[in-house]
Amino acid sequence: MTESGKGVLLAAPRGYCAGVDRAVETVEKALEKYGAPVYVRKEIVHNKYVVKTLRDRGVIFVDETDEVPEGANLVFSAHGVSPAVRESARSLQLNTLDATCPLVTKVHNEAKRFARDGYHILLVGHGGHEEVEGTQGEAPEVTHLVDGLDGVNALPDFPQDQKLVWLSQTTLSVDETMQIVNKLHERYPHLENPPSDDICYATQNRQVAVKAIAPKVELMVVVGSRNSSNSRRLVEVALEAGADAAYLVDYARQIDDEWLAGVSTVGVTSGASVPEILVREVVDYLAERGYTRVEEVTTATETITFALPRTLRPARVER
Repeated sequence: MTESGKGVLLAAPRGYCAGVDRAVETVEKALEKYGAPVYVRKEIVHNKYVVKTLRDRGVIFVDETDEVPEGANLVFSAHGVSPAVRESARSLQLNTLDATCPLVTKVHNEAKRFARDGYHILLVGHGGHEEVEGTQGEAPEVTHLVDGLDGVNALPDFPQDQKLVWLSQTTLSVDETMQIVNKLHERYPHLENPPSDDICYATQNRQVAVKAIAPKVELMVVVGSRNSSNSRRLVEVALEAGADAAYLVDYARQIDDEWLAGVSTVGVTSGASVPEILVREVVDYLAERGYTRVEEVTTATETITFALPRTLRPARVER
């Protein structure tokens, strides 16, 4: 930024990842195909605006499948579900549409394979998070949750001949996860790594962009909801990377003008479940307060897309 005015450093990539885009479109296409109501187990993605917008269109969000009328249309959220939830849906003869992010499905498949091969699984993640509950449900007898560094000390002493592997929730802080994994390796030297990185590409890319911006700003505004794990991690990453202050907001109106006192440059980013309209509202809000210079800082280009559930894809035209 030049000295002539206040400005914004806008992170790129930001906002919707491919998994969120697929999940939201799944619900929208289900509404078009089946009409309202369409039921969704839990929030389709962790964003207040998205949930409200879909609710206004006739989506009914429920906590459990037994709240859904028999035979109705039910979408599983992007965070995934356990086999027990799928079985419950089958017993109610629900028409299910699976909006689980394919990267979460990959972790589920890893959990099933390692459990089948005689491993105990050390799952790095946050207790109570829907994604973690779904992954644990794939192999509950052999999955041990590791919630933070303190979670390592709470694990049992495994025999030396017990095969161990770690997996992780996809939306964690990369740096924090590796701290936990290093501590796990210290305690269990024979612990094996997963065949590929479980933390999703979008989570990593958004954290890298924040790291590039944070040392250059006095304030980082992260757009996202408080129940969004990846959004909360962006706040933490910004502070660790050098921002003087960082705050999480759902909407521009939640910005406190006192945060801007003495601030010449504001960083702006958004979590992977946040639509761009909310970011634009924040940029406009800041412009009204003199932050008229906007520079986009691009650290990666994302081209990944995921196909919709088969039943919602356009019909092929026979030639």
